[in-house]
Amino acid sequence: MTNLEPLMLHADGEPSDVEQMKITSRYLRGTIAEGLADQITGAISAQDNRLMKFHGSYMQDDRDLRYEREQQRLEPAYQFMVRMRIAGGIISPTQWLKTDEIARTYANHTIRITTRQTLQLHGILKWHLKPSFQQMHDVLLTTIAACGDVNRNVMCSPTPYASAVHEAIYAHAALLSHALNPRSKAYHEIFLDGEKIDQCSTSEEFTAEEEPLYGPYYLPRKFKIGFCVPPTNDVDIYSQDLGFIAIEEDGQLVGYNVVVGGGMGMTYSDAQTYPQLARAIGFCTPDQVLAIAEQTIMIQRDYGNRAERKYARMKYTIDRRGLAWFTTELHRRLGWSLASERPVSFAHNGDRYGWVEGTDGHWHLTIFMENGRIRDEGEALWMTGLREIAKVHTGDFRLTPNQNIIVGNVQKKHKSRIMKLVDQYGLLVGDSQSAIRKHAIACVALPTCGLAMAESERYMPTFLTKIEQLLEEVGLAQTPIVIRMTGCPNGCARPFLAEIALTGRAIGKYNLYLGGDFAGRRLNALYREQVSEADALALLRPLFQQYATKRQEGEYFGDFVVRMGVVKAVTDGRQFHA
Repeated sequence: MTNLEPLMLHADGEPSDVEQMKITSRYLRGTIAEGLADQITGAISAQDNRLMKFHGSYMQDDRDLRYEREQQRLEPAYQFMVRMRIAGGIISPTQWLKTDEIARTYANHTIRITTRQTLQLHGILKWHLKPSFQQMHDVLLTTIAACGDVNRNVMCSPTPYASAVHEAIYAHAALLSHALNPRSKAYHEIFLDGEKIDQCSTSEEFTAEEEPLYGPYYLPRKFKIGFCVPPTNDVDIYSQDLGFIAIEEDGQLVGYNVVVGGGMGMTYSDAQTYPQLARAIGFCTPDQVLAIAEQTIMIQRDYGNRAERKYARMKYTIDRRGLAWFTTELHRRLGWSLASERPVSFAHNGDRYGWVEGTDGHWHLTIFMENGRIRDEGEALWMTGLREIAKVHTGDFRLTPNQNIIVGNVQKKHKSRIMKLVDQYGLLVGDSQSAIRKHAIACVALPTCGLAMAESERYMPTFLTKIEQLLEEVGLAQTPIVIRMTGCPNGCARPFLAEIALTGRAIGKYNLYLGGDFAGRRLNALYREQVSEADALALLRPLFQQYATKRQEGEYFGDFVVRMGVVKAVTDGRQFHA
């Protein structure tokens, strides 16, 4: 298929220019190689930047420097964000050391843990992309399909040795991560100097490759998959396009409840866009996971909106046609039907800090990393500390969906050695942090994200300090509340599931949302638009006071504001703007 005709089969309108670009890209090659070789500018073309996402990188610029460089008649300070694909967030000490080396050699001397259990490096210049990718490849790391209109990093609860069930879901996450990768060799050709399959220049001539899952047009938008083990919902399973909720009997995995159609992003000016919760469609056995994932992706490939990208996520495909339609279509393609879903319950979606013993007698230490940014700053030498741990650690590292890191598989005799390094370099195990800070996450936002309308990562710690003061005044200092912040409404920090969320509207202005569920099972609702910090604190102060005196035993803040009628309960994104 080398034209737009297949995209018109279930069309919502003429395919967008992005769809044309993908088909004519020669399976994601475009002119990226030529753009990287151009030494005159630090940028690549807009079209190639779209293709770069499929290879795990975005071109950005330092927005803090835009005005200054404009005044100097210089082009923007172009740089690249590079994101790795790390199924379930597990990497070896050797891989960590190489990532650290690349960050200090080519990036901005920081590493960032993302909300999808992987790592990002920021500030890489164009001419340093190839050596960065090649050094990752040397230790079996890759950025393939970490971004773009494909299945992204597959998430799962990050401690495989917590139980036999955790170990099984990690195996399934790794299986899907590999099986759902694009087949294009473009990445190897462009970045790893691989042998070119074909020297032809047009998509019509380019016949040496096939994408049996994605086709030459790939998906209409990104696709996200997660696995979790109740009662912990640490991957925010209801935010996933496709989620697998583990069902266990007698300590063994017997299968999964399958949920579909979740997603966080929306557009402020368009009420037809909204966050949505994934909904259950049935139960599957472990051996059925891959087939369900493949067929679900192909349904979205064939029916997703390719005319308007803001309506292209699977949540809109399902909502437009109906959950019953989707289930029927899935069963038809599978040739068999899912069983009835099993009962499940969740208690929280946060991380458990400190030491936890695994089933094999090894230990796992969860370390708090505020907003996932790993750097050396003042007396907190987090980057150096993790580097020194990696030099002596014989286990692995696990990245959590809440932007923290686990030093995993530590032998009991080595615990004291690890803790000595933790203390020496100012790493935090969570005990010194407030309950609210331990549950907070934020996206990158300014200065690098081109979509950010307001601060997030850089501002969140300051905002939380002021929230902590309010809570301490009313005796709630140790009460956990889930607070999340993003610089725009695209939802990278999963804000619309939080009990309190702020999404950026402009510099210093945010929309304030309340009423999400502590365990991530309910959307929040808009409380006030375009509030300043002072406005937000003034609005939250009386609510915290009421919560301190009127809450029921064991009642979480999100449930309280819903019960008191402060906001409505939102269990379907189609009512999000109502």
